[in-house]
Amino acid sequence: MTHSWRTYLTDYNEGLGLVYERFVLNDFLLQLCQQHGVRSVLEAPLYGMAGVSGINTVVLARTGVAVTLVDDTQERIAGVQRIWQEDLQLPANLVCIDPGGWGELPFADRSFDLTWEWAGLWYLADPASLLRELVRTSRNLVFVAMPNPIQVGYWTRKWLIDREFFTAHDERWTDLGRIRRLLEAAGVQILAEGVLDTPPWPDTVMPANEVLKRLGIRSQTLEAQFTGSGWHWSTMAYYLGQEPDLRERVMRYAWLDQAPLPWQLKALWAHHRYLVGRVAR
Repeated sequence: MTHSWRTYLTDYNEGLGLVYERFVLNDFLLQLCQQHGVRSVLEAPLYGMAGVSGINTVVLARTGVAVTLVDDTQERIAGVQRIWQEDLQLPANLVCIDPGGWGELPFADRSFDLTWEWAGLWYLADPASLLRELVRTSRNLVFVAMPNPIQVGYWTRKWLIDREFFTAHDERWTDLGRIRRLLEAAGVQILAEGVLDTPPWPDTVMPANEVLKRLGIRSQTLEAQFTGSGWHWSTMAYYLGQEPDLRERVMRYAWLDQAPLPWQLKALWAHHRYLVGRVAR
């Protein structure tokens, strides 16, 4: 990832884009769980989203959903455990596996109501094996989301500001058609597909000030706008009650996410695409 996950285990200032992404995902997960009576979830891997690792399911834990999170790095999972226990004071089952163990998750068949991953497939050596495990361990729903490769921020990142990332990660796993075929072959009936995370700004997966630097733009005015104490965005501050108005301030940018337009039109700008399916009983 562009910025070290270690930094975000103690510094919760993620940036506006990430906070927005989390709130939109929160709404989607809550609605999905309410519609389908989900009481247990497995997120694997827990580190697909940039910023603070392992907090995508906080909103579900607060409603009483049993949360299990899987990682392949002991240091990171220890940091996530501290966040859940000391800061959030919420229960979560955190499981660390070997980096090559994504094809053999340590759970029985049909253990969870919902299994899911967010933008994590291209960090794995064998994403297909994880997808099959998400199917095996679900008794009902599978939810898969990946970065949208046709939106402008993706191409800006790929060709201008973060080329090295794409030399080390297999972007074929942004192809939702490929993922859909694999899930269907494993016995999943696709219930829905669409887009999420569609704010007014492009998705570059790095702070705005860093984007300006990589584009060679030097402006004290812009740098001051995107740095310092006045530019502090933290989902954790909202979860901990330190900024109770944060969601209201951030979600004013959600007019395109909430617009009643076909998802295919939103896909021209949306940051992520997703599939939701039901495992054959």
